[in-house]
Amino acid sequence: MKVCVIGAGSTYTPELIEGFIEAWNELPISRLVLMDIDQRKLSIVGALAQRMVEASGCDIDVTLTANRQEAVEGAAFVINQIRVGGLQARVLDEKIPLEFGAIGRETTGPGGFAKALRTIPVALSIAREMESNAPNAFLINFTNPAGLITEALLRYSPVPTIGLCNLPIGAEMYIAGRLGIERSRLRLDWVGLNHLNWIRGATVDGQDVWSQVFSGALEEARGHKEEDGEFPEALLESLGMIPCDYLKYYYYRERMLAKLKKASRTRGQEVQEIEDSLLALYQDPELQRKPELLEKRGGAYYSKAAVSLVAAIANDRREITIVNTQHRGAMPDLPELAVAELPCVVGGNGVHPLVSRPLPPQVRGLVQAVKAYEELTVTAAVEGDRRLALQALLAHPLVPSFEAAREMLNALLKAHRAYLPQFFPGG
Repeated sequence: MKVCVIGAGSTYTPELIEGFIEAWNELPISRLVLMDIDQRKLSIVGALAQRMVEASGCDIDVTLTANRQEAVEGAAFVINQIRVGGLQARVLDEKIPLEFGAIGRETTGPGGFAKALRTIPVALSIAREMESNAPNAFLINFTNPAGLITEALLRYSPVPTIGLCNLPIGAEMYIAGRLGIERSRLRLDWVGLNHLNWIRGATVDGQDVWSQVFSGALEEARGHKEEDGEFPEALLESLGMIPCDYLKYYYYRERMLAKLKKASRTRGQEVQEIEDSLLALYQDPELQRKPELLEKRGGAYYSKAAVSLVAAIANDRREITIVNTQHRGAMPDLPELAVAELPCVVGGNGVHPLVSRPLPPQVRGLVQAVKAYEELTVTAAVEGDRRLALQALLAHPLVPSFEAAREMLNALLKAHRAYLPQFFPGG
């Protein structure tokens, strides 16, 4: 079995390698191709990956290449973890919206919008190469904003694509730990979109344990401070659900906006420092395992989520996993082919969403508004349509006005012009 990782110069990659090593008995990969256009980072990260595999004793041929067509050819799985424009572009995504009174994060609001405009054309070019050179492969998309990128891939390409985020597995691990059980016994009623989701139910071995889980969440929330953007007990009681952390940008928009404006540096700048330190560590020829510092980079359980998904497909396990895919009628409040993040049965022939109850009215409007923004963003990114791009920003709940949307769009397009040829056909 050949697995290809595109964007393998990412400092996340050693965690992914660790996951493949740990699962090798059940997922015997014979060839792992690491591809990146940044040859410096690829050589550093790739050398560590090769040392890790050699130390493990697993019979995996780890190959490094900057040739994407060569990397994809004959693969059974392609894992997409690219970052178009690098961390420098992320910092701009975070800073520019603040100038117009909007929150810009890597996946949320105008920051996620800008990243999607840069990323969608590249992701679709990867899919086209897979159609020609790996026609039977699955594309596992980790690239943020994961839901948006997956929406574009499934709308414009026949390649079987699954969007994956580490938030669901992180929540499962945490709740299972509190209940004192194995994660495999737990099922969460997870509803919404990527980074815009809520937990509204839980079962263990098919038995309802939601009252216990929700009571535990309420107890924990009693110590939260609203000024830090943490969710207090009153908010959880009002919702009757457990919101994901990214919803603080919606529920505490003004407070979070003020906090981001006052911050001495953005999260992207923090990540840049961590990444520089990680790359320095990775160059140690004696290092044969991922360093502890990698935990500060974020993405907890990244490897476990990715490897579990690949193994479920390769071994036709028919496991229930929370992924991003077209819900195809499973969520009655969204367009049938819209991508949502929800529990699915995963096996050899892909993913099959489990039918979900309708969205509760307290979140339905927000989900539908953000989904409309996502649909507009995908079309704008593919067609290079400024009018649709403006409509997308204007539709987003975190954009304060038409004037802000118009000026912010101009600023973002100008800042990222080198990565947005579809919007600048004249060069």
